[in-house]
Amino acid sequence: MEGMASATSSAFVPRLGSKFERRPIGKPIYYVHGKIQKPLFLQCAASGQQAAVSGSARSESFAAVGRRNLLGASVLSGLSLSSSESRGGGLPPEEKPKLCDDECEKELENVPMVTTESGLQYKDIKVGQGPNPPVGYQVVANYVAMVPSGQIFDSSLEKGLPYTFRVGSGQVIKGLDEGILGMKVGGRRRLYIPGSLAFPKGLASAPGRPRVSANSPVVFDVSLEYIPGLDSEEDE
Repeated sequence: MEGMASATSSAFVPRLGSKFERRPIGKPIYYVHGKIQKPLFLQCAASGQQAAVSGSARSESFAAVGRRNLLGASVLSGLSLSSSESRGGGLPPEEKPKLCDDECEKELENVPMVTTESGLQYKDIKVGQGPNPPVGYQVVANYVAMVPSGQIFDSSLEKGLPYTFRVGSGQVIKGLDEGILGMKVGGRRRLYIPGSLAFPKGLASAPGRPRVSANSPVVFDVSLEYIPGLDSEEDE
């Protein structure tokens, strides 16, 4: 059959009738319309091997696949992978809610630092106008806890619920207890807590959360929201 001798430079695909049409190797197109009477064999130009494509007495349809279609699929696949990688690692970290924003940070630079006998240091972001919490009273407070670099490892703002605890009774770390005892309701304060008043056992890391080493310093921004019971007595 004419052309079979040049199989190394051409691929043969049967069309309707019993004729063959020569197609360049660089642009393969495989399609069949109508009835297939015999199994279809495709000649592999590089190896000279044949691959059988199933056929039957009934009509079967095959979608045309060209080099341009394959190239398009490859590009789309690459774009999909690229966009997935950008979502995974290329985007900036999500902004977390804070008690002290950028403007507050600038103002805080000019606020004098207060150091207590225990080694706790603090700066008042805002001085409250309400009562001080007595030892043993429950208080409701918001907090943002950070390592010294500024990375947040815990926050009531992210949880969407203020934290309620009995102040001065050892339910929280010593530095937080002491820092809130000196505040007034409605106040906000930044606490610079030394390792001796922080987490004696440290805290393990979590996704998006830094590890806190044992007895390492931490920073807490806290706001004293109200004191249940005591606030109602003051209002009366």
